Amino acid sequence: MRPNDRKYSESHEWVKIDGETALIGITDFAVQELSNGNESDLVYCDLPEPGRVLTAGETFGEIESVKAVSDLNAPIAGEVVESNVAIEEHLEVLSKDPWGAGWMLRIKPERKSLEGLMDAAAYEKFCASLKH
Repeated sequence: MRPNDRKYSESHEWVKIDGETALIGITDFAVQELSNGNESDLVYCDLPEPGRVLTAGETFGEIESVKAVSDLNAPIAGEVVESNVAIEEHLEVLSKDPWGAGWMLRIKPERKSLEGLMDAAAYEKFCASLKH
């Protein structure tokens, strides 16, 4: 079961409100789809510089594996406060801990509403529907 303390997008990003900011990352489902469970299959990640203002749904970077390149999309609007540059050098963190150390961005959200995103139960159903 995925964490209940965050919301999920159909493009497999998660967002978690953390005080005045929000953390954004990609889900275990996205990591699995990109890497087939082999963490060395993830080869590249490009994250934005602090100060960039994102709109909801906007592509903010990309992640690449040996089999695919996938856009990273902002689940909510806001200004990038910090990028987790450590994962650009250590992509295995995404396989080991997508919910914690594998966060990608810290943003100052335009607003704290996470309307339009799925809770953990809805995301579970969404992922299950993709496997059939």
